[in-house]
Amino acid sequence: MSNNARALLIVGHGSTVNPDSSAPTLAHAAEIRRRKVFVDVECAFWKEEPSLRDAIFLFDPKAAREVYVVPNFISEGYFTQTVIPRELELNGRSTKRPNGQVWKYCEPVGNHPLVTELLLQRAREIAPGVPETETSLLIVAHGTDLNENSAAAAKREAEKIRALGKYADVLNVYMEEAPLVAGWRKLTKSPNVVVVPFFISDGLHSYEDIPVLLGIAKERSTSNPISAGGEIFQRNPYKIDNRSLFYAPSIGTDPRFADIIVAQVNLFDDAFSGIILAQPQNFDSKS
Repeated sequence: MSNNARALLIVGHGSTVNPDSSAPTLAHAAEIRRRKVFVDVECAFWKEEPSLRDAIFLFDPKAAREVYVVPNFISEGYFTQTVIPRELELNGRSTKRPNGQVWKYCEPVGNHPLVTELLLQRAREIAPGVPETETSLLIVAHGTDLNENSAAAAKREAEKIRALGKYADVLNVYMEEAPLVAGWRKLTKSPNVVVVPFFISDGLHSYEDIPVLLGIAKERSTSNPISAGGEIFQRNPYKIDNRSLFYAPSIGTDPRFADIIVAQVNLFDDAFSGIILAQPQNFDSKS
């Protein structure tokens, strides 16, 4: 089918308190829209407008015969496996709606192998000219059972980068479970430390919580707006105990995630080109 008949829906979590939560998703959509590879590109959110339920009606079935749904999430989990399919009334990977539109459910962006390369690029960009062999790279996820999948994804990425042998050490660390990011001084021995939050967007965790745990910021402020936290990334390197710590924005804010979103669409076509179409489930009906 022609690209002119394909539309793209990027799904984000959103937030009622953090205006930066949806910013990466909206930015990636704008970039992909600029490329004109889809007839339409829209966003929908769990905690913001337009809602997931509203997204069902965003695309003109005459113009867009296929709608690709790409979750802008760092890993598989409850939202990608349960909430999004339920709210968008999807059955399986491919769903044909009564209006003839076919909705294709792609994997979340965090599953794509290009994420590894973006982590490496972000680490190099945040600490330009710093020898990797004298640097420890920390990939920070939330941790706890509530975020088990994202913790596993961070571990997977750390293992892949560690296997390349570029850095003195590569560690997956967590905010609320061992190994704790707060223990970075004992976990690492190299003179340079690069820290990359493994989140889709910046917010309280990357602006305030992680900096406090790293010792590069004071306790969370109740007076400063969340968005002011972006200043924390402008003060690199932080000198602590005769070592240099470089702190990066969340990986999902990288504009190259737009490439990953498009790549997930292409991977869907490669993997599911012959898939049997399922009819949408009526979640309001009683069986």
